[in-house]
Amino acid sequence: MKFWDWAVKTYGGEGVAEACLNLQDEDGQNVPLLLWAVWMACSGREVNAALAAESAALARNWSDELIAPLRHLRRRLKTAVSMDDEALRLPLREKIKAVELEAERALMVKLSGLGVVPDFDENQDVKSVSAANLQAVSHAWNGCVPGSGLSRLSEALSDGRFLRYKG
Repeated sequence: MKFWDWAVKTYGGEGVAEACLNLQDEDGQNVPLLLWAVWMACSGREVNAALAAESAALARNWSDELIAPLRHLRRRLKTAVSMDDEALRLPLREKIKAVELEAERALMVKLSGLGVVPDFDENQDVKSVSAANLQAVSHAWNGCVPGSGLSRLSEALSDGRFLRYKG
């Protein structure tokens, strides 16, 4: 399954979006990068330190240059810029939200091209590989591993039955 399609389905699972947004807002993590790490595990791929660093650098570039500025502007437009501006401001906010989502999708396309597809060991525990991949990319992203936040994400993914091999 293509990464974008998998990510949209997975993000819509119960508790997944909340766990992702908490990791983003409270721990400074990058949601597309985290989802990519899990998708890699579900595709039978481990993320080693070198691949984690490469993926984090790619995500950082897209985030710093495009996604974060768009997110900042979208969030800014939640509140009035001038008196009685809702009719003009809120449609603009929705357009910026759509562009932000397209920027995240473009990042996900770039991320999905990283890493090689190995032969999958059917005895491999996807949940364990996912946890290791999440730790690798979160550390590569900002030098910390938010254990409790990653655990909440892993639980939501496991509860939603998203941690399965999709060979």
